Amino acid sequence: MHGNGELTAIQARAQATVSGIQDRICEAIEAIEREHGEGATFVHDPWVREAGGGGESRVLRGDVFEKAGVNVSAVYGELSPDFAAQLHGSGSSFFATGVSLVFHPTNPHLPTTHANFRYIEHGDRRWVGGGGDLTPYYFHAEDKECFHRAWQRYCEAFPGIADYPAWRDWCDRYFFLKHRGERRGVGGIFFDYVNVDPAIDGHDLQLLEFLKAGGDAFLEGYLPIVDRRIATPWTAEQRRWQELRRGRYVEFNLLFDRGTIFGIKTGGRTESILMSLPPHVQWGYCEEPDAGTPEAQLLEVLREPPPPGPIAGSER
Repeated sequence: MHGNGELTAIQARAQATVSGIQDRICEAIEAIEREHGEGATFVHDPWVREAGGGGESRVLRGDVFEKAGVNVSAVYGELSPDFAAQLHGSGSSFFATGVSLVFHPTNPHLPTTHANFRYIEHGDRRWVGGGGDLTPYYFHAEDKECFHRAWQRYCEAFPGIADYPAWRDWCDRYFFLKHRGERRGVGGIFFDYVNVDPAIDGHDLQLLEFLKAGGDAFLEGYLPIVDRRIATPWTAEQRRWQELRRGRYVEFNLLFDRGTIFGIKTGGRTESILMSLPPHVQWGYCEEPDAGTPEAQLLEVLREPPPPGPIAGSER
């Protein structure tokens, strides 16, 4: 921030980048609802953060998507000393802008998905981070391949920035529920602390182009899966299975998710931070599907151990 409270040029460009991602993705989801439902649209909910900044939450309750949320924010101010010590950089001042989305489809054969792209400054350091992941309720190898192929192409288009194999493995480690011994889903990519170096002319703009392309890669990976699964019939028992598995999604977001923790500790808007939670969810008690069922097949995939590496969430 400038001393007069105005955004710097790079901050303004970063904010415009994430807002553009929000617009493109909301347009794509509304198009699906027009084609396959009653034409639900996103409710736009702008908000102001008293300590500095604000954002806009967009939430849709439709026929295809029981709940879809695409949030943007640009917040700034002072960090607590304890939290500042956990981040790269020095001092207590920070600026953060990003877009975060979660889609919870109604049909159990459509996977839940999440993505986010962010730009953060803390004192003398600034970086970008983000990624996307897929959480199916029924496993289809071709859906996983489609999603991963889009992220691989995205990373390969930015060879000086991205590392698909490393970021794929980081995603698998990060979205792992240690207390359950289960992956949250079938992965994607996760990256953080990709540094913007102001000493390299144009490098900051290239990284913002990288974030912009991430929004397009997300749509490229997810929309074909929607087309493939949207007309699949489903039963009440399959719906119950979906709601049980959603419980794992809630557990991860409340216990481990770094975005949730960052938002809470920086005084973010609680309603927007918890937008990611599904509207209908169940917790059973020691429930296991019968062997040989599609539900058991999913658990076989999710219970594969993550690749070796640093403890999920600790990479810096």
